[in-house]
Amino acid sequence: MRILLTGKNGQVGFELQRALAPLGKIRAVGHAECNLADEQAIRRLIREYRPEIIVNPAAYTAVDRAESEPEAAFAVNGRAPEVFGEEAAKLGALVVHYCTDYVFDGCKSGVYTEEDAPHPLGVYGKSKAAGTEALRRQTKKHLVFRTSWVFGAHGNNFAKTILRLASERDELKVVADQFGAPTSAALLADATAQVLGQYRRCPSRDEFPYGLYNLAAAGETTWCDYAKTVVVAALRDGQVLQLRPENIHPITTAEYPVPAPRPANSRLATDLFRHTFDLHLPPWQDGLGHVLQQLQGRR
Repeated sequence: MRILLTGKNGQVGFELQRALAPLGKIRAVGHAECNLADEQAIRRLIREYRPEIIVNPAAYTAVDRAESEPEAAFAVNGRAPEVFGEEAAKLGALVVHYCTDYVFDGCKSGVYTEEDAPHPLGVYGKSKAAGTEALRRQTKKHLVFRTSWVFGAHGNNFAKTILRLASERDELKVVADQFGAPTSAALLADATAQVLGQYRRCPSRDEFPYGLYNLAAAGETTWCDYAKTVVVAALRDGQVLQLRPENIHPITTAEYPVPAPRPANSRLATDLFRHTFDLHLPPWQDGLGHVLQQLQGRR
């Protein structure tokens, strides 16, 4: 199969290059090869390569900056997925796209399911919600994987920030009233590859279970407890840190003001994904352990 992969230099795109390699010929592009804010560049790329599958993890992910750059956020997160859907429909290609917990306001008391209507708080979430709906309107042959709190050994993320701060400071304050499941980029990539393997083997593509699925690691935590887990694991692995877990202090969201509001509840129900594709989603701590081992090996 010919696979077009965007965002090759991002956290998920980097892992997808590895995970998708056994499935076919991959053309991986980054911003330099195709600016997703340029609609015509997207169309030229697809028409030239004629992929059977388009995998689009690329996104405008600067959550706070999006508040002052809404046009840029909507161009990449809102319009580009729609263009992918338009061009894919002409080819009969499948589009795999990734969405975010930020499409919700976080006010629900329980976990969010695929049936819950989006109600984003900020520009980033609004742009991602718009892109998902636009893609779904353009083509039935789509898989949208909605995830949360992504981290990996490649790229910037919360876990790596905590490790850096832990080597510089002996005390830290971290938000403790937001809940979610840290999800490794490797898990997203491997789960995507497993689903696409099923797609490749499916005798009737018309009967494949296309649609929107929540895809996140099992379990839940807060940013504060997540930070403590990172520090405990790093110390156990022999890293030299100034910070000790008991010196990571919980604070409220109100005590840490940022330009873009965050959902207090980012917990996603993954039952539909697990049962539809018969796949196991391991605890978030497993993915964190693997990433910390990779980072330790680079030192």
